[in-house]
Amino acid sequence: CLKLSRSGPGATVGWQSPQWYLSLLSCWTFSFQSPLTKTKKLIGDEGMSFSNAFVASPLCCPSRASILTGKYPHNHRVLNNTLEGNCSSQAWQKSEESHTFPALLHSYAGYQTFFAGKYLNQYGHADAGGVEHVPPGWNSWIGLERNSKYYNYTLSVNGKPQKHGADYSKDYLTDVLANVSLDFLQYKSNYQPFFMMVSTPAPHSPWTAAPQYQNCFNTTKAPRDPNFNIHGKNKHWLIRQAKTPMTNSSVQFLDDAFRNRWRTLLSVDDLVEKIVKRLEVRGELDNTYVFFTSDNGYHTGQFSLPLDKRQLYEFDIKVPLMVRGPNIKPNQTSRLAVANIDLGPTILDIAGYNVSKTQMDGMSFLPIMEGRMNSSSWRTDILVEYEGEGRNVSDPACPLLGPGVSECFPDCVCEDSYNNTYACVRIVAPSANLQYCEFDDNEVFVEVYNVTADPFQLTNIAKTIDQEVLEKMNHRLMMLQSCSGQSCRTPGVYDIRYNFDPRHMFTGHGWRLSRMRQRMK
Repeated sequence: CLKLSRSGPGATVGWQSPQWYLSLLSCWTFSFQSPLTKTKKLIGDEGMSFSNAFVASPLCCPSRASILTGKYPHNHRVLNNTLEGNCSSQAWQKSEESHTFPALLHSYAGYQTFFAGKYLNQYGHADAGGVEHVPPGWNSWIGLERNSKYYNYTLSVNGKPQKHGADYSKDYLTDVLANVSLDFLQYKSNYQPFFMMVSTPAPHSPWTAAPQYQNCFNTTKAPRDPNFNIHGKNKHWLIRQAKTPMTNSSVQFLDDAFRNRWRTLLSVDDLVEKIVKRLEVRGELDNTYVFFTSDNGYHTGQFSLPLDKRQLYEFDIKVPLMVRGPNIKPNQTSRLAVANIDLGPTILDIAGYNVSKTQMDGMSFLPIMEGRMNSSSWRTDILVEYEGEGRNVSDPACPLLGPGVSECFPDCVCEDSYNNTYACVRIVAPSANLQYCEFDDNEVFVEVYNVTADPFQLTNIAKTIDQEVLEKMNHRLMMLQSCSGQSCRTPGVYDIRYNFDPRHMFTGHGWRLSRMRQRMK
């Protein structure tokens, strides 16, 4: 959640514009909204919900890097969750970390900045500087070492290790994050704007619920949508390899995981309530922006894939986004397409910083929230990128699938592979709701979906869609994959300002189009 509040009486800090406190309670990986009733009431019902919010990449570290930098993965170069994939690596620290939006808020606007929770998956690794490394731009830093845990973890408290055990009253991570956040609000300066980012690992695995919530949702099952436990026809080979119907053990496993994820979110709901109520008690809620969002979606049984998040479909790339704050009317819903690369520009815009001075690829959606922007002047498309993971050796448990697969379940259904590498244009416009994707493989496999007519993406229409539309979307994808900064915000295919010049399709990327045409025959 993002919190933004006006500074104290008469205070002016940095730019000559109204100053606001900022706090981002980013509850990163959440699955559904039923456990988050208080969050929806306190944030969504009091402000604007975005029904078409997407991530630039459906994996933790690349997505978090996009949030922090406002850049697409091809520009910040965080490819996956490993150090080798640039996740919290020294290269990331040297190239991007000092240019994140919190660093800009701190350096150029005099904001008090506070971080608590999961940062990047490899944070605290010895080869990344250990927990002694505190990213630039944070006055108060409470970062989780490495990946998601609920007990028996280490926090970096301003660069010093703080170990936690397995005592619920002292160590349950979601509650610890709530308590340190409340402490910050209590003791911060009232005459200086501030920004908070609270990043809960919940509901990430190992899905450990608080004791009082361990028996909730006992009869709940994962949603049985039309794409649940069915064969994914006309899709990339990784989807087609899934076994349909799933084994009983896989279905039981994903239902158990779904219940446990919901249980962990009840503590997240408590955290949001505590922070919002504390702001209210302090008299700061009315001049505070609060954002609630996630770093990726999740699937549980769609197209017979048991559990993961590395696919191009709506269930993995669409995320919740709710915002309340000054000049945002309550109970609003926007259908305009926004992405996690837009969070940084929006926050900087709220704070009065000129986003055009940055190299960010995203756009500020503050005008949307304030009712100053309509669909005719907002972009119609965003880019989604993912680089598949997999070693060039066979999985010993699943040798028949050959080399390159990863994230395999006991029944040899694999969730990722080295050639699960794709780029998509997600189009949301008054006249079109489409997704166009190309895979970086020998055949340049293409998937296209009309999300209005086919919301569960059952039918790949790549071979039946009008050839001119296909070529325009191919052209737009190539443009976005090579974009940087302002060029990422140019009009899209279904934007009335778009000017299609087919000659541009054959400057360096023509091989892709010719191979795609062969594939479509």
